[in-house]
Amino acid sequence: MNPRIPKRIIQTNKSLDLSLLEKAAVANIRLLNPDFEYVFFDDRQVEEFIDKEFPEYRSLFDSFPIPIQRYDFFRYLAVYRLGGFYLDMDVFLASNLSELLNYDCVFPFEALTINPCLREDHNMDWEIGNYAFGASAGHPFLRAILDNCVRAQKDPEWLQTMGRSVPRMFVDDYMVLYTTGPLLVSRTLAMFPDVEKRVKVLFPDDVCDRRYWNRFGQIGVHLRQGGWRVKKGFVTTRFQRYWELLRLKRMMRESLKVGKKRALQFK
Repeated sequence: MNPRIPKRIIQTNKSLDLSLLEKAAVANIRLLNPDFEYVFFDDRQVEEFIDKEFPEYRSLFDSFPIPIQRYDFFRYLAVYRLGGFYLDMDVFLASNLSELLNYDCVFPFEALTINPCLREDHNMDWEIGNYAFGASAGHPFLRAILDNCVRAQKDPEWLQTMGRSVPRMFVDDYMVLYTTGPLLVSRTLAMFPDVEKRVKVLFPDDVCDRRYWNRFGQIGVHLRQGGWRVKKGFVTTRFQRYWELLRLKRMMRESLKVGKKRALQFK
């Protein structure tokens, strides 16, 4: 029998000086899970944790040029070592996490994807999120995510397959997504052996219904504050959103033909 997820919640932020929304999110999470251990890391504690638990990754951690890449990488390290649930600071819960304790690894369905690597190379027209997830300590899927974070930094050819078709002006945002973010995690899922036995994905009843995107199953919701994104000018930002919406509209037609349901079956 595989070890189950322990009653532990892990969160991280630059400091304890939280915004009102972040304070509300933390209060919500702790009130709904009073019997869970709550562990919070600020930037100093993140670095101390890596120095103590993963000194072999310190140089890689320092090499990430965008802060969110370091936060992404840390969340995988923390759950891999400690076990438990990681939740972003803009995740709110509607119920406690106890029903997920029967699994040894659980991730949320996030949305249908516009990424051609996932769609064409892996027959995967959807993504999982990294804003909320849980796993037992030492889980092999977290190990695979960490290994692919390393590979993305050392194997340019492997990395470039994720970024094909992305306009140059949008590369910084997408670099985060496919080096440490949800696109990398989704690609890892598609490549992971025996995935149906080792990872639980919280699919909605209808993956094509956008009302059910960006949720943690029926337990919570991700508000998608997006503070990690590289700041751009107004015109570039609007153009990027327009480009993404056009691609999604076209690819949504393809996904609707597949139907409402998805399974952990890839190529």
